[in-house]
Amino acid sequence: MIFKKLVFCMVFMIWLLQSSCLSSADKKKEPVRQPNIILIMADDMGWGDTGYNGNTIIKTPFLDQMADEGIRFDRFYSASAVCSPTRASVLTGRNPYRMGIFTANCGILRTEEVTLPELLKAKGYTTGHFGKWHLGTLTKDEKDANRAGPGNTKEYNPPALHGYDVAFVTESKVPTYDPMKKPVTGFKREGWDYLKEHEDHVPYGTYYWDIEGNKVTENLEGDDSRVIMDRVVPFVSEAVNKKQAFLAVVWFHTPHMPCVAGPRHQAMYKEYDGLTRNYAGCITAMDEQIGRLQEQLRKLGADANTMIWFCSDNGPENGNPGSSGGFKEQKRSLHEGGIRVPGLLVWPEKIKEAFSTDIPCVTSDYLPTIAEIVGVDRKDMPYNSDGISLKGLIDGQMKQRNAAIGFCFGNQAVYMNDENKLYLNRKQALLYNMKTDSKEKSPLSNQETSEQLQKELEEFVSSCHSSFNGDEYGTQ
Repeated sequence: MIFKKLVFCMVFMIWLLQSSCLSSADKKKEPVRQPNIILIMADDMGWGDTGYNGNTIIKTPFLDQMADEGIRFDRFYSASAVCSPTRASVLTGRNPYRMGIFTANCGILRTEEVTLPELLKAKGYTTGHFGKWHLGTLTKDEKDANRAGPGNTKEYNPPALHGYDVAFVTESKVPTYDPMKKPVTGFKREGWDYLKEHEDHVPYGTYYWDIEGNKVTENLEGDDSRVIMDRVVPFVSEAVNKKQAFLAVVWFHTPHMPCVAGPRHQAMYKEYDGLTRNYAGCITAMDEQIGRLQEQLRKLGADANTMIWFCSDNGPENGNPGSSGGFKEQKRSLHEGGIRVPGLLVWPEKIKEAFSTDIPCVTSDYLPTIAEIVGVDRKDMPYNSDGISLKGLIDGQMKQRNAAIGFCFGNQAVYMNDENKLYLNRKQALLYNMKTDSKEKSPLSNQETSEQLQKELEEFVSSCHSSFNGDEYGTQ
């Protein structure tokens, strides 16, 4: 009897061990749950245009909440001082100067480039682009925006050529309220008060297009950020319901001129002048739509495993109330005010406690970071990235960047590392210590450091020249 009990116990223990091993094996076979990815970008929004960065006028409660819950990047940089180049860096992880996209309305995102949506589609993601495109034209058949016209095939370059499943996009800027319209009289470059009912208007001249190249004509009135989000929410909801990971690139037009705020958002700033009412109002309207997206993710139960990145494409435009937060100069300058922009990341499943970092980060870091997180094989990224992966920073392991960042725009160039920044133009070379002089008030006279950074900058620029001249791809 005792012998039978011993045998039974031994058999039972073996069964438990086998079950445990099978269970472990099954767990190992379970697919990794890929994060959803949302890349939000404002247009011409200054570092100082958010409440969390000290703005006392503009209300941005949802961005402020993101800063309280995730990572706040205090030294986050757009890859250029204007928009098209920065946008190219987001999708490729590479410096725009290397790709021949030197300024706005210049060059296109070449099809030889490997883009983030292409890499993620190969991982099973569904991909959508919403809002501004500005990396080529969207029609060959009619006049549209800045560059598109009948027969212009050279610059025709819609999102469909770069790995997107869904698109709702404009070639370039639109008014931030009633985006398809402008008043017959009273309009200015900076913006205007919203059109009243029955007020005369004419087409603005920039249109929305879908992924198949059709002009969109429905649901285009009111706040432009809401018009965009009306397309993002169904895309996100459908992906979650299908249990499919998604990439949503959401590039708002706000607060690029012409700034127009609707009646409700204007009323929030009624004590200010018209320019400020429209500028601040359209930013608050955009902020509300970011909150709307987050609420939808919570309703879908998808908020925890969704990373939401936010930044701007460059510093604030001259002539509007935008704030660089005290940093030197504005849009089109490679001083801090032109390229240091708001930067945020929330990802509740991975970022349990909020923190801020002054490690320099740049829009070119998006692709290598996301690629590492989702497990993209290096062989699927045939070109070297100018950005670096920030996964270590997200995990709390990265203490400094240890990789310089290069910028080129117009007659300016910058090369910066964790501590020092070398700024050059045709007249001078200025060296700053970013840890002690982020406002760039007192140039250093360290000739050795300046010469070393200048040498590295020349090597960087030389490598870019070979790329955009066609040597990298074998094509012009």
